[in-house]
Amino acid sequence: MHCPFVSFCVVGTLSLECRVVFSAALPVMTYLIKLHPEITIKSKSVRDHMIKRLRHNVRNVLRHYVEARVKGRFDSLEISLAESVDEAQRVAAEEALARIPGLHEVLAVDEFSFHSFDQVAEQVLPIWAPRIAGRSFRVRVKRRGRHDFSSSDLERYLGGQLLQAEPTARVDLSAADETLTLELKQNRLFVVSRRWRGLGGYPLGTQEHALALISGGFDSPVAAWRMMCRGARTHFLFFNLGGPAHEAGVREVVHHLWARYGISHRVFFTSVPFEPVVGEILRTVPDGLMGVVLKRMMLRVAGQLADKWQIPALVTGDAVAQVSSQSLTNLRVIDQVTDHLVLRPVITDNKQTIIDQARQIGTAPFAEVMPEYCGVISKRPNIRVNSEQILTAEADFDFSVLETAQQQSQSVRVDRLLEQSFLTIQPDQLLTLDTDGLRKMGGACGILDIRAPQDQAAEPLTDVGVPVKTLPFFQLQSRSAELDPDTTWLLYCDRGVMSRMQALHLLDQGLSRVGVFVRERTSV
Repeated sequence: MHCPFVSFCVVGTLSLECRVVFSAALPVMTYLIKLHPEITIKSKSVRDHMIKRLRHNVRNVLRHYVEARVKGRFDSLEISLAESVDEAQRVAAEEALARIPGLHEVLAVDEFSFHSFDQVAEQVLPIWAPRIAGRSFRVRVKRRGRHDFSSSDLERYLGGQLLQAEPTARVDLSAADETLTLELKQNRLFVVSRRWRGLGGYPLGTQEHALALISGGFDSPVAAWRMMCRGARTHFLFFNLGGPAHEAGVREVVHHLWARYGISHRVFFTSVPFEPVVGEILRTVPDGLMGVVLKRMMLRVAGQLADKWQIPALVTGDAVAQVSSQSLTNLRVIDQVTDHLVLRPVITDNKQTIIDQARQIGTAPFAEVMPEYCGVISKRPNIRVNSEQILTAEADFDFSVLETAQQQSQSVRVDRLLEQSFLTIQPDQLLTLDTDGLRKMGGACGILDIRAPQDQAAEPLTDVGVPVKTLPFFQLQSRSAELDPDTTWLLYCDRGVMSRMQALHLLDQGLSRVGVFVRERTSV
């Protein structure tokens, strides 16, 4: 007879119990969820702490999907769901368990009471025999407790019974088509029907806090996810270079990460307005050093905020040689601005490896529609800067701009990230004109070239048939009052990313006649 709950059992070493009360008169299913092996080899005190934390995390995750009772014995956690839950809830709960850090494998099982070999055969043959017809199989028994037989004895007996029940099957102990598994704990018999891998790693919250610098691209979300999988309670820090549109996209990817892999814990998202800092870098820092200086400015702010919040480690998505600022020499110079430990979980990964993992964890779709945005792109980046060069380059930088940016930072709990709508208009709703569309508009519009001054000078925007006004993007918000409100202003930049984000920013500020100009490029 089935037990009165749907149960999830986590193999461990601690006796624990917490419960949400519901009827005990309902039939059930059972799941065994095995701990990540690195947990099981810890000392007893560390292992007990991790299992206690894991039990807390499982309970917190499942409450978002179903009512649950969590209880435990010396070697397991058992999570029980009333079978009054519907199929969609059950599937959601199973999928959620597979995303909890610390779980190695999930086994869907049927639970019976054990009395004899014959009784076991009566229970398993109707389940297993149809699966092995015309196929090779092997039986695996894991046994705990005191019994007057060995695991091999029961394996051989069940194998013989299965061959009699299904003559078309054959035994193969090395490469079987089907591995038929059961676990025996004293007089409790668990017959495995399905199994799938868990996330592995350590339970979230068993390590200290970390602060992840996140941009919304492929790399930084993967880096943050890896820290979460190692048990670090990971908060998120975003440096806004593109206004509300940029922040809205990053908020979505951060909320996705938290909702799928960290929902058991409360963490925070902090946004720092960094456009003025970019403007100051473009004004004062020589070309070739801008990327490194920008990273140093970000790390300065991150370190100061981490000090304030007593967070010992910073996390970035840097990978060796992926861009010029990520050479080993440049990374060393960047790290000199903080005493904090700077962790780079994807430091040796190839880009394709990172993209593949982003697809696996579900962050790739966000990155694919959010092009990398950076207002500081050196034309001739230096991949081997030294400290003296950088200190000289930063000598004219007005650090009060950096201090103001930090003071204007805003934090929100990650579970509330999507409560506020940042955009009154979506990017695909923006007025977007090419050269032909511009001719049709005639004198009713003008072009606003928002590129950095050196880019404007190197490749002036001419012969477009309408007035062109130059206003670098980092001055756009402070000088937007200079724009004629009766003119439809079409923002222009080389890639079209900055112009779209800044146009959305101006629309949110109340300037209604704003769009984007897309200039055709002649292929070579």
